Amino acid sequence: MDDIIRDPHMESPARIRKASVLLLPIIYLGFISIGLPDGTLGVAWPEIYPELRLPIGIAGTLTLVGTILAALGGFNSGRIIARFKIGPVIMVSCALTGAGLLMISQAPGLSWLLVASLLLGFGAGAVDAGLNGFVARHYSGRHMNWLHACWGLGAMCGPLLMGWSLDSGSGWRGGYLILGSMQFGLVVLFIATLRLWSTVPERHKAATDGGPGGGMSLLEANSFAGLLSSGIFALYVAVEATTGLWAATVLVVDRSIAPATAAVCAAAYYGAIMGGRVMTGFIVERFGNRPIIRLGGSLALSGATLFVFAGTAPLAMLALLLIGLGFAPVYPCLMHEVPRRFAPDAVQTVIGRQSGAACLGGASLPALTGLVAQKWVAGIPWLIVAGILVLVGSIRLLDRKS
Repeated sequence: MDDIIRDPHMESPARIRKASVLLLPIIYLGFISIGLPDGTLGVAWPEIYPELRLPIGIAGTLTLVGTILAALGGFNSGRIIARFKIGPVIMVSCALTGAGLLMISQAPGLSWLLVASLLLGFGAGAVDAGLNGFVARHYSGRHMNWLHACWGLGAMCGPLLMGWSLDSGSGWRGGYLILGSMQFGLVVLFIATLRLWSTVPERHKAATDGGPGGGMSLLEANSFAGLLSSGIFALYVAVEATTGLWAATVLVVDRSIAPATAAVCAAAYYGAIMGGRVMTGFIVERFGNRPIIRLGGSLALSGATLFVFAGTAPLAMLALLLIGLGFAPVYPCLMHEVPRRFAPDAVQTVIGRQSGAACLGGASLPALTGLVAQKWVAGIPWLIVAGILVLVGSIRLLDRKS
């Protein structure tokens, strides 16, 4: 434990080690819980809107409401956590998401769904920013990558659970009832372990990536570098979401690839992101965050360039695998770099801004790409290449500035 900040009034080193180990699976469960509702609405919506007599397109409005509130939760997480501390904030945020899921399970109409989207969005935004900030300050880059792999696991299991509920006769209400109950089970676990959150000490900033300590203050975080860091997260999530949303459409409409085959290619993209984050966890301590981010950017750019010209399913699969593997370390490793780039008083504020900006980026570019798709589907891969080029250049500029 040479890389932690020891306080003479804190617990003994043995208790610190025990608290660190005990808290890790709880943090992982927290990020799995963030991923569980993602994608679930898409599976349940074909059953929800006719039963509640809603327009089919209102699902987009519900998603937008949730995204805006998630961004709001992320942007305000620094101030909220500074006042109420990380453990209670995570617990209450998880309760909000659980309440939102239970509201959906009992919803008689649109008003309930809108309120549920508010609860889900704000709760998920605060949990996302809070857990990212806590792991960045208290654990190694390995655990940051595995944390985001857990989100992928949750995002995969949520739709599967909803599909099982629909097939078993419990319907969409039963699926949301199960998901909401799982969230409140996690709330109970958070209550039982509240003391652990204040027991685990922070690591030295130098331990983040083997580099020197120091970093920009909160005032400096409001300058160009701080704004650039938020913009990078918005851009990364925008390009990642755009690729995931439109890749299959490009393959079917522009390349005449069978829909089932295109679906497998799209699934491989997400699988590569999750698998890449697991693999990154094993090597990040040896090579450091920044070199791995640069390698990831190069891989993603190579894959995107190949995707522009991939006219067959095998080449498209290879291209999407490369993009996914390249994207895998970017978000978690950039997030883990924050304590190295910024001073302790700025870390949670910066991470909250990054999480909020990521939500906005994920909501904006995929929608704008839809306008491109109406006129020029073949142009979407070029848009992805351009986005990755700007992303790589922005990350290099941020490295020089911090």
